[in-house]
Amino acid sequence: MLVKFKRHHKDAVIPKYSKPGDNGLDLTSISYNYVDDSICPYHNYEFGLSVEIPIGYVGFLLPRSSNSKTDLILANSTGIIDTNYRGTLSARFKEVFRPNSTTSPKIFNVGDRVVQLIILPLPQIIPVEVTELSDTVRGTQGWGSSGS
Repeated sequence: MLVKFKRHHKDAVIPKYSKPGDNGLDLTSISYNYVDDSICPYHNYEFGLSVEIPIGYVGFLLPRSSNSKTDLILANSTGIIDTNYRGTLSARFKEVFRPNSTTSPKIFNVGDRVVQLIILPLPQIIPVEVTELSDTVRGTQGWGSSGS
């Protein structure tokens, strides 16, 4: 499947798979800024790219496994890119709480591959209101219903 990317900055890197068999396209940061908005400070990474997700698909921005080597977590857990979004891509991270730490947090640097983009098919849902749903073995059992 062909997916269109537009560069908005001369240093922007068109994403690619690092190895054969990888599922996520790595996005490389071109700029970084720390924003202390006094409510929820965050680390923002810009990629200098926009993407055209094909109709019938959805884009997910997910942390790379190397994220575990930093003190950052993706602020919204998963970034969703809709088919009609044409703005530039970025990722916002919060610091992991490190009680009594005397060192600076480990963060990504400009030029690092920060997140991965995965594009998957997504059917359009037509909501239908009903008075009953079919029965299942699980039924209405919620969290922890399958054991520990």
